Amino acid sequence: MQQTFQLRKFNINDLEQVMHINRVCLPENYTDYFFVDLHRRFPETFIVAEEDGQVVGYIMCRIELGFSNFGFSGLTKKGHIVSIAVLPEHQRKGIGHALITKAMEGMKIYKAKQCFLEVRVTNMQAINLYKKLGFQVTKTIRNYYADGEDAYVMSVKL
Repeated sequence: MQQTFQLRKFNINDLEQVMHINRVCLPENYTDYFFVDLHRRFPETFIVAEEDGQVVGYIMCRIELGFSNFGFSGLTKKGHIVSIAVLPEHQRKGIGHALITKAMEGMKIYKAKQCFLEVRVTNMQAINLYKKLGFQVTKTIRNYYADGEDAYVMSVKL
């Protein structure tokens, strides 16, 4: 299948399009300040997918210091995928897979040793994608989402 999209780092001119994708695709929406702050602090892990000059997907992450999701003792640097979304009409083209792969490369620049995210337990399309990328469920968080749905924490070593 011919790849029809390009990946590049987010820039501030993308903010409106990224916020639109976030509102269309996800019930969890963020303020413009939240997007700009993550971009300012972790530009290597805020990536957009573009097709025909339009932003059609994004991933934004942060680097955190915390206990390993794999049972190692001590604190470790972890990349946290805060939000990823691809417009519905652009899904199933490999964009999500490409965004995650590129963001994980960026996490290594910040010396992260693992990557994790939260996902709705009912979001099988996303869970299957993450498993394809080597993620495994490391924890379940009850009532994680505002509507009361549980979340899996899924993690992968970098």
